[in-house]
Amino acid sequence: MSRLLGEVHEKALRLGIPWNVHLDLTWRCNLRCVHCYLVQREGPELKLEEVSRVLEELAACGTLFLCLSGGEVMLREDLFDIMERARRLNFYITVKTNGTMLEAEAVRRLAELNVARVDVSLYSHQPEIHDAVTQAPGSFARTMAAVRELTSRGVKVQISHVLMRQAAASYTEVRRLAAELGATYKLDATITPRLDGNAGVLRLNVPDAIWREIYNDPELVGPLMPDSPRSAPSALAELPCSAGHTACYISPFGDVYPCVQFPLRLGNVREQSFEKIWRESPALLRWRAVRNADLVVCRTCELHNVCSRCPGLAYMEGDLLGPSRLDCEKAYARTGLRPAPLAE
Repeated sequence: MSRLLGEVHEKALRLGIPWNVHLDLTWRCNLRCVHCYLVQREGPELKLEEVSRVLEELAACGTLFLCLSGGEVMLREDLFDIMERARRLNFYITVKTNGTMLEAEAVRRLAELNVARVDVSLYSHQPEIHDAVTQAPGSFARTMAAVRELTSRGVKVQISHVLMRQAAASYTEVRRLAAELGATYKLDATITPRLDGNAGVLRLNVPDAIWREIYNDPELVGPLMPDSPRSAPSALAELPCSAGHTACYISPFGDVYPCVQFPLRLGNVREQSFEKIWRESPALLRWRAVRNADLVVCRTCELHNVCSRCPGLAYMEGDLLGPSRLDCEKAYARTGLRPAPLAE
């Protein structure tokens, strides 16, 4: 994060502004990816006018960054109507897509709307592996064609690479492919449970040896955090995560959560205004009161400076204030040191 963005984020935190909102417009999808965290495909999606009202409420609350996603967001026939309204409200818009439905006309519209970035999912540099993950023959070719069309029109593209066991060592090749396509690269090295808590998909996670390579590559994960004790008074008073403080997630059905990976329901925009949920949700107020001091196990862990502890994962694993075993495993892979929860 740049210094300026860091300062803006700190101000948003002080003022309680939801500066970053992820809005899923549908959970329908034309692919059936083997690792997908979504469990419900159909439902009463927010209509265009409902989405428009929510966008106005977000703007009034000070939201700056808006991520539009799905499911496959291109399945919303009114997507560009929504985007036009969002642009009139001056949101910085990113779009997440699998790319398979991005024909030339859709790309032209994205370019005309000055979308800040399009994130395109890619699972391997090998077509047969990518298509096996999506369970859609030809999806690799369609995705590649979309990326080339986007970059040819000057739209910034980020290749979002979810790494899994089927292509455990492919991240170097996918990163190279992204550079050849004129796109940036973002690696997500962890498969997480489905939103209903089903952890069966965790079997797709890569072996520890690959995690160890990844988590020791500063180009992929950034430098280590300063090694200061989490038990220090200043650290104990810090927030465990920005979710629900400066960011939140809204589902296609209007449910509001602290984060897309944190299924603690805060309210529904069909029943209350977004501002009322953001300011008054009892569940959100309880979460906002949590500090590192309340994390009974994690606050004393010596691996805190390499741990990406996610409260959403901890919540899905059964204890919002407890450790996430999945994050403990990643910290172990990165350091070779075994966190206390893994010794149990």
